[in-house]
Amino acid sequence: MIRTERLTGEALIAALDDLAQLRITVFRAYPYIYDGDPAYERRYLQTYRDSADAILVAAFDGGRLVGASTGTPMVQHADDFGAAFAGQDIPLDQIFYCAESVLLPEYRGQGVGHAFFDAREAHARALGLTYSAFCAVMRPEGHPLRPEGYGPLDPFWRKRGYAPLEGVLAQYRWKDLDQSQETDHPLQFWMRKI
Repeated sequence: MIRTERLTGEALIAALDDLAQLRITVFRAYPYIYDGDPAYERRYLQTYRDSADAILVAAFDGGRLVGASTGTPMVQHADDFGAAFAGQDIPLDQIFYCAESVLLPEYRGQGVGHAFFDAREAHARALGLTYSAFCAVMRPEGHPLRPEGYGPLDPFWRKRGYAPLEGVLAQYRWKDLDQSQETDHPLQFWMRKI
């Protein structure tokens, strides 16, 4: 039985090392094909150490962290993603940014993804925010590492009420498994009113 728990403050900070390892493991798979390392993870996860409004929704099998999702108000990610919203009629201070959702493959299909979104959206509403958004990496159809039978999560996200924001794209750097250095990756933003 999988148990989910909302972590904030010191409990969130205490879980970040386990989250880093989970991100490295899960994001190795397509479409992220992320060749992660602890130093990159420390830099990336600093936002959650610094934010009093951050949430980490943890999924446990017994005492083992098997999945996690995070989020903070978008203004705390403005340096990374604010430019993507330029020209939009949506104030950044009304958006909650749902960052990663990572879950080991053997625990998928049991409702954990919905629990992740439910908890983050409730947290966003408690902060008085109006919108919930996330971004997803974009890969070309013919990408050489795309596995046979791969299906994107678009139907799941649409069922949750999210839709892609036309022209709202971010760029983020990480090292792919088949690359020798970090490269930019396009990320499509999806959003819904909460």
